Amino acid sequence: MSDKIVDCTGLACPAPVINTKKALEEGGFENLLVIVDNDAAKENVTRFASRAGCSVLVEEKDGSYHLKIKPAGGQPSESSLETVDKNVGKDKEEDGVIYFITTNSLGQGPPDLGEVLMKSLMVTLSEQQPPKALLLLNTGVYLAVEGSPVLEQMQKIAERGTEILVCGTCLNYYKLKEKLAVGVVSNMYDINSRLRAPGKVITIA
Repeated sequence: MSDKIVDCTGLACPAPVINTKKALEEGGFENLLVIVDNDAAKENVTRFASRAGCSVLVEEKDGSYHLKIKPAGGQPSESSLETVDKNVGKDKEEDGVIYFITTNSLGQGPPDLGEVLMKSLMVTLSEQQPPKALLLLNTGVYLAVEGSPVLEQMQKIAERGTEILVCGTCLNYYKLKEKLAVGVVSNMYDINSRLRAPGKVITIA
């Protein structure tokens, strides 16, 4: 049985993860080689394949990442792929609260007031029952990087068990990837899976 190559060079989130999932579902190979050209895609595909029960070997070649994915037992079971989305985030309580945050300033008033209110919210979250997850998109990613006025609170929230997913596309757009200080680089595939999971979603935009 030959290997299969999935070239995701130049593809934006979440296409590399989706293409990897499709290839694993189709099967017919011993190893799956996924080629990506950015750190976010490398991390997202690796995380997805690991959740599906596969081993992943990452090698950097000519400015790209070659991910050699080997399903356990030679082929991922249909059930393991079907349950990746369903089980995502279920290590937390199913009825936990998810905060979907797309801004670094709370409310529609003056930005300086919005920053004060956002810090007040994060202090409150760090002291109360921690949410199941924080999903950060657009300027919300500024909350999780070096120099963030709420970084101390974000780290405390993470230490208490809250999952923090930070949009990799947004980090790249704002050139903040190297400054990420808390949480994990994520993608729209993972973020949408959290939004569809059981529990309450609170949107802050």
